Parts: sequence; structure tokens; C-alpha cells
Amino acid sequence: MRKPMIAAAAALALSGCATVSPAPQTAAASPWTPQSKVTIRHPEWSRKAVIYQINTRQFTPAGTFRAAQAQLPRLKALGVDILWLMPIHPIGKENRKGTLGSPYSVQDYYAVNPEFGTEADFRAFVDAAHAQGFKVILDLVANHTAWDNDLAKQHPDWYEKTWDGRFRPTPWWDWSDIIDLDWSEPGVREHVGKAMEYWVREFRVDGYRADVAGYVPLDFWETMRGRLEAIRPVFMLGEVQQSAWAFAAFDATYAWDWHNTSKNVAQGKGNATSFYGYYAENESLWPHDTMRMTYIENHDSNAWEGTLKENYGPALEVMTALSFTGQGIPLVHNGMEACNAKRLEFFERDPIDWRQAQGCTYGDLIARLIAFRKANRALDNGGWGAVMHKVESDRPEQLLAWVRERDGNKVLGLFNMSARPVTATLADGLPAGRYTEMRGGEAVFDKGSTVDLPAWGFALYSRQTPQT
Repeated sequence: MRKPMIAAAAALALSGCATVSPAPQTAAASPWTPQSKVTIRHPEWSRKAVIYQINTRQFTPAGTFRAAQAQLPRLKALGVDILWLMPIHPIGKENRKGTLGSPYSVQDYYAVNPEFGTEADFRAFVDAAHAQGFKVILDLVANHTAWDNDLAKQHPDWYEKTWDGRFRPTPWWDWSDIIDLDWSEPGVREHVGKAMEYWVREFRVDGYRADVAGYVPLDFWETMRGRLEAIRPVFMLGEVQQSAWAFAAFDATYAWDWHNTSKNVAQGKGNATSFYGYYAENESLWPHDTMRMTYIENHDSNAWEGTLKENYGPALEVMTALSFTGQGIPLVHNGMEACNAKRLEFFERDPIDWRQAQGCTYGDLIARLIAFRKANRALDNGGWGAVMHKVESDRPEQLLAWVRERDGNKVLGLFNMSARPVTATLADGLPAGRYTEMRGGEAVFDKGSTVDLPAWGFALYSRQTPQT
């Protein structure tokens, strides 16, 4: 392959034509140099953010935007940053489930559910939240609508059909109160896309949580990310667990595998090594700056899987500590901080009993974990934070141990993932150093150090190295 190139160069020289030597090829220009697929610029305010989910119907006894607004100072004291409101739109009546129906059965993408108040009430909530330093994201249901959404009458061709030509709920699930949109129809994209722009432009919401995001074409989300960014910086959380959605569409996606693993281990169906598969995939498969939502509870898990006590029992605190300090963006579901012990009704009014907060130390733990997280830059979200490096020990089935280190900040996490006390010897020098524990006290670690933790116990240590 080289001889013709030499011959051609010789011919040019013999003809008297000037020759130009090719510029040396840089690494960036090489076809073998990987080019980043990540095009998202995460808003700076998401760097240390913790998400708080509000089910407006159940959040307060009144179940309104005005009542929720009155709780903003309490949420500020808790330390959360991004307020995720479950769907705020009118709910369909045709084939409705229960008395009030599911918020995910949307009758009109451009209106507010009168159950919660008026548009003015919603605007006041958003404005008050912004004034107190919060960001507000709305739950967007793009996959389907209510049966009596006007689109079904005006544009029946915008919907998927059964084999005999009837409207169709999402297949295989028992979502009989909704019908699926047909995303091959351009009109669907335009209608839903313009609705997304409307709430961002007119009400200054800060992004969306996208319901069943994986059931909607990825290119729609990527397109909308650009269109929304042209209005204002947004944060997008997708209910999906495929890495492709994290490159150009969503800042954060669900970590169902983490949630399920934590429940299994808490219920004796696994041990500390059960987390290895999740964290290996997280580091090797996903973009390094993505944020995967590691959650203990959300509306679905509370309603259909069980309460905090049912799912986690005595392992609740250690799993919560891991969710707030391991890689990922944490979520607080409304009521968690009050030790809510009830499966909230999904289709009825069932307000959280906030009296449960009396004597509930779990809420104090959440606040302390948030403060610890924000005080340690190694625990920042996405690419701002540090990867987790496993610390080896002689009790790997009981002790999950890791170090995260970034810009002079080093955090050591120790988690006993068992119902038995553990005494373990650290087998490497990765955690070497003098630390301060989150709850007070100091400790020095090195290779061969011994750690003692009670059943389902944890310890979080941090150190700051002055930067020169």
C-alpha cells in the first residue's frame, strides 16, 4: 500500500509541481480516537442536588399547591434542592381507577388539575420555591393519555390500536385507564413537545421527570433537550435504565437495579457482594458524568412494593446511608422523613400523617446525610464527584467498603450489610489517613486496620487536604 504513494510523490517532484507535506495527525483527528457521545451540560445547580418527590394529593391534608407551598421552609431545612411534582394535570374520568384516578392518566397537557388549585396557585408555588432556592421539575407523561383526552377525538390517528382497530392501553400492563400514543405520528411529537416548552417558558419550571421514558423514542427526548435548553437551563430525570438515554437527553435516570439489590440484601436474599454487579456496570457501562437515581422509596415502591419497614426493616439506615454517599443522585419521597409507615392509596385521597415525625430519628439521619454529602466534594453528583474504589477486607460478604477521593477530599464508607456484627481487617492501603466520622470522633486507617460495626451498621469518614 505504500509503494503507490511513493511513486505519486516522485511523479509530482519530477513534474516540478510543489509538494506539501501532510500535517502530522493529532490524536484528536485519528479515527481511532473515541469521541465523547455526551452532549449534555448539566446545570451547575444540580452539582450537589438532592431530589424530593411531592405527591400533591397526599403531601398535605388539603392536597393543594397552596398547602404544599407552606411546607417549603421545612423542606429547605431538610436540605433538599430539586422538587419533583407528580403530574399536575387534570385526570381522565373515562375508565378511571378508584374515586380520583391516577395522576398518570392525563386529560390535558396544558391545564392544571382543579383538585390541586388554579394556574395562579401553581405559579405562586413555583415562584415561592425559586425564591427559597429550590428548582421545580414536573412529571411528564408522554407515553399515553387518558381515554377522554381531547386528542383521542380530534386526532384518533395519533393513537396506537389493537388488532381490531380500537384504542389500546400500554400492552401487558393493567393500565386500563390510559391509551397509548403513536410516536410515529409527527403531530404527537409536536403536541407533547410544545406542552413541555409551555411550562418551561410560561411558568419557569426547571425541567421534567419523564414517566416511562424508555417507551418513548430516544430521539424525541434528545430533540426536546435542545429545544428546552434554548429557553432556559433544565434538569431532566428519566424513568429508564438504559445508558443510551444518558448521553444527550437526561441528566439522571433510574437505578432500579440498585433499589432491587438493596431490598434483596435487606431481606436476607443477598450480601455485600450483591452490590458488585451494579457498581461494576455503573462504572464500566455508563457515561462517567451521568447521575443514576439511587432511591429507597418513591411513589411506585410505596404503593405497590411496601413501606420502608416492609422493604428494609432494620437495614433501612445502612441502605439509606449508601444511597446518599455512593455514586448516584439520591431521592427523598415525601413522608420518608416522617417515618411514614403506610402504603399510600394511589387512586384516593390518603394524606400523609405527619404526626409520625414525632420520635422519628430517621428524618434526622436524612438531614445529616444531606449535610455530609454537601460538605464533601468527592460525593458531588455525576462527573463533579469521584468514582468509588473498592476497599478489600477479609469479610467481603459482610463489609461493603469504598473510598471516593476528589480535589483533596477523601471519603471512606463502611457498611455492614448483614444482621450480624462484623469485625473486619482492611486488606489494602487505599483508605490510609486520619479522618473525622460523620457523627463525631476521629480515626486513623491503614492497611491492616480493623473495623467493628454492629448489625446493619455503617460509618462515614471524611478528610480534607488543603489545596496548594
